[in-house]
Amino acid sequence: MANITVIGAQWGDEGKGKVVDWLAEKADVVARFQGGHNAGHTLVIGNQVYKLHLLPSGIVRKGKLSIIGNGVVIDPWALLEEIGTLRGQGVEVSPENLLVSENAPLILPLHGAIDRALEEARGASKIGTTGRGIGPAYEDKVGRRALRVCDLAHPETLRQKLDNALMYHNALLKGLGAAPLDADELVASLTEIAPKITPYAGSCWQALDRARNDNKKVLFEGAQGIMLDVDHGTYPFVTSSNTVAANAATGTGTSKAGTVLGITKAYTTRVGSGPFPTELTDDIGETLGQRGHEFGTTTGRKRRCGWFDAVQVRQAVKTGGLDHLVLTKLDVMDTLGEVKICIAYEARGKKYDYLPASSDLQAEVKPVYETLPGWQKSIQGVRAFEDLPENAVKYIRRLEELTGATCAAISTSPEREDTILVKSLF
Repeated sequence: MANITVIGAQWGDEGKGKVVDWLAEKADVVARFQGGHNAGHTLVIGNQVYKLHLLPSGIVRKGKLSIIGNGVVIDPWALLEEIGTLRGQGVEVSPENLLVSENAPLILPLHGAIDRALEEARGASKIGTTGRGIGPAYEDKVGRRALRVCDLAHPETLRQKLDNALMYHNALLKGLGAAPLDADELVASLTEIAPKITPYAGSCWQALDRARNDNKKVLFEGAQGIMLDVDHGTYPFVTSSNTVAANAATGTGTSKAGTVLGITKAYTTRVGSGPFPTELTDDIGETLGQRGHEFGTTTGRKRRCGWFDAVQVRQAVKTGGLDHLVLTKLDVMDTLGEVKICIAYEARGKKYDYLPASSDLQAEVKPVYETLPGWQKSIQGVRAFEDLPENAVKYIRRLEELTGATCAAISTSPEREDTILVKSLF
């Protein structure tokens, strides 16, 4: 079985949606394995734009099974809204092509309330969460008080399980000066929505085991990026799950993650708070943001932009288990007279060839740059490597040298077909 895992190699928003959609054409199964509806993937297919948050990117392709794995935290109301939106765009979504893992934790209104109250209490030190309850839902999972998808099929015990969660959360809300949540209202809401969710519920690991036995091609789709990994990212300015490729196995119940592709912008972006060594606050940063349409799919927040950080991506290659890179948005840099690459950091008189774990040091590191000439020629829509300008090729080769990973593909526009395939995949 030829499996591929696609993850972000930076701080998210690298263009995973397009790449997954491009690969999904040859896949039989597409599975999400972590994150929640804080993630956002934008797919452009012809004149149609699809914005996905919980649903795997394969859902827009006919004849594919899409799986939301147990490693995902699921807001059932958000899921139904997303399904409704896609149906309105002519996409068929049914239990025939969508499987939701029965042991995936649920995001409830109480999680969003806690998330927002905590961010408000942090003031200037806020993490920059989306306020959608992702972190508190993962906390409930490891705290063994989560409600899961399978619980919706057992209304007789819903109240007992919800009371167990509220015992913790209402005490926390009270301490934060926020209003407590009413158990009766939550039970009523869950009882009302349960029949709409349970038809999709099933055993994710069994479906993947059947796919393996039938020699099906499985595409594992990650959310966010490696530098937002709760263990390996810029902690505490991270998401609440593991975004590395190893979690594809844990988050779905399989051990066959296959080839790992790290999606990497030709420059760097980040949404929200946290360290960003190569951030540009000048005209070049503004140019990258405007040409790259750098606004978050989920939040609409403006993304911070900066030069390519080879130190960070090299670290992502090592910790994320990346076999190859897929370089996106190279065309955004077409107008620049010169381009820079971060090759090291400096902090407190010391040079670093990695991003130290200390949040204090992460906030202080300064980039050491290498400068290359720009290509100043439009490459938008180029589909053959030999058609790239010489300086663009030199830039790509230098990124490969510095990160220790080869580029398997290069994206030159948001269109799925505008992709240069350097290495055969699937």
